[in-house]
Amino acid sequence: MGTEMEQETIQELQLAGFRLGDNHFAVDIMRIREIVLPQPLAGMPRPSQVLEGMINLRGVVIPVVNLRSRFGMEPRFGGAGKLMIISVAGRLVALAVDDVEEVLSVPVCSIVPPPEIAEGVGGEYLVGVCLVNAVLYLILDIDTLFTPAERRELRRVAGDLAHDHV
Repeated sequence: MGTEMEQETIQELQLAGFRLGDNHFAVDIMRIREIVLPQPLAGMPRPSQVLEGMINLRGVVIPVVNLRSRFGMEPRFGGAGKLMIISVAGRLVALAVDDVEEVLSVPVCSIVPPPEIAEGVGGEYLVGVCLVNAVLYLILDIDTLFTPAERRELRRVAGDLAHDHV
């Protein structure tokens, strides 16, 4: 016995909006564990193409990925604005972004496939786009942000950290 209200709830997606330069992105809010201010970065046990460093968040060591460098953008003056702690391949990862904006309730029917021209900034990582309050949000697919080799690196770093007791 489903009511219209229940059906509407199922048809809406909760997204967290964030900014990188002039670009507005969004990710499924269920993937975000928390949002924190930038922390001092520790070095990596081994050099990494993907990871910028690590933070110690309440005793948990979390690798940091700067999305600006991931998408080939110029570094932000003054460093990252916020860190979004997400779960990727069973591992916590901090994504450095310029700023985290509002939580968006987006009707699933208003999400469209990314246009062909979205090849530029992170286009290959997009699951779709949507327009909210006259702002175009590029919806990231967190699972495509990392290649299988990079996922292995995340797990390897996690193993190194467990042995090194950083």
